[in-house]
Amino acid sequence: MAARIVVLGGSFGGLTAAFELRRHLGGKARVTLLCDLERFVFIPSLPWVSMGWRRPEDITLPLAGILEPKGIEFIHEEATGVDAAASKVSTRTREIEYDYLVIATGPALAFSAVPGLGPEQGYTECIFLLEQALRCRRAWEGLLEDPGPVVVGSVQGVSCFGPAYEYVFEVDAELRRRRIRHRVPITFVTSEPYVGHFGIGGLGTSRRMMEDVFAARDIKVAANISVEEFTPDEVRLADGTRLPFKLSMFAPPMTGVKAVSHLGNPKGFIPVDENYRHRDHRNILSVGVAVAMAPPEPTPVPTGVPKTGYMTVVMAKDAAKTIAAEILGRPTPETGPLSAVCLMDMGNTAAYMKASPVLPPREEAKLKAGIHYRWLKAGFEKYYLWKIKHGLTRLP
Repeated sequence: MAARIVVLGGSFGGLTAAFELRRHLGGKARVTLLCDLERFVFIPSLPWVSMGWRRPEDITLPLAGILEPKGIEFIHEEATGVDAAASKVSTRTREIEYDYLVIATGPALAFSAVPGLGPEQGYTECIFLLEQALRCRRAWEGLLEDPGPVVVGSVQGVSCFGPAYEYVFEVDAELRRRRIRHRVPITFVTSEPYVGHFGIGGLGTSRRMMEDVFAARDIKVAANISVEEFTPDEVRLADGTRLPFKLSMFAPPMTGVKAVSHLGNPKGFIPVDENYRHRDHRNILSVGVAVAMAPPEPTPVPTGVPKTGYMTVVMAKDAAKTIAAEILGRPTPETGPLSAVCLMDMGNTAAYMKASPVLPPREEAKLKAGIHYRWLKAGFEKYYLWKIKHGLTRLP
């Protein structure tokens, strides 16, 4: 009888896990993927959507069209709960039994962490979801018609710092291209101890490099600071500083998704072993942002550890190997420490980053900038969309 495997989530982790399980197990498993979205979104390109440099159709693919040709069942529904004791996933219309469950849900965005934070109940934009990026684009278009101060950043508790860096550099570059940069003061606010920390304790000379870049672009920096609240036209910092804005984009903290948060730590992230198995439920595995990961060091203002798309894909491949080995009666595969590889857009150039392992001390740390990395980032977007469309998961 084929093993019943349910995957929650249709992004990097969920798709990689589903394709790898099908490849390793063939007819020995029935793989089902649940997702509340109909389309895969290439999340790294959302800052470009917010700037008007990409359209939704440029960076999305229909999940049913990707999965069903590979023999993977797709259910377009949101998981509302998981009963680990009974091995069941609930949606609004059904219960689905599983032998193995892979949690690749990504996070919930905790806009309630700071008064006035967020695009719906607050006064700030966000670019972590497609609809948010499209809303941010409208705010950007309004700024171009009526220029004024821009404040970009990450509040306390944030773990995903990259989009804020990309956005602030892209705004600067586009304003210069339009020759209106002198009309738009820009401030970057971050809970990191210093710019270039990135939630991973820095990367080689990242602090020096980022400080130089912000200075060269005349972007003011407020680091190692908490945000007290947002008003309709002002960011209020914990030290009493008031920053007026016409446009404000801030990254929020993240928590575990409601359907699975009861399986996690106090923030709802899933505790896992070295093979990404839940520490209390061996038939539940978790990958990507949903995984609990301790920061490398305490910081004066709380920060978290980012889980990049590269890290998520590695986790998903290892989790699939673990499940396949158990079903096929093979030894549990060994896993190594996670590494991170990232291409960060900077508007008119880009940076290549590699941290191996992701948390210090490291065997290898690289940080380089150049226009060719921007070309590489654009090329990788097209390559990854082609690859995932055809059910391929090999790392570059």
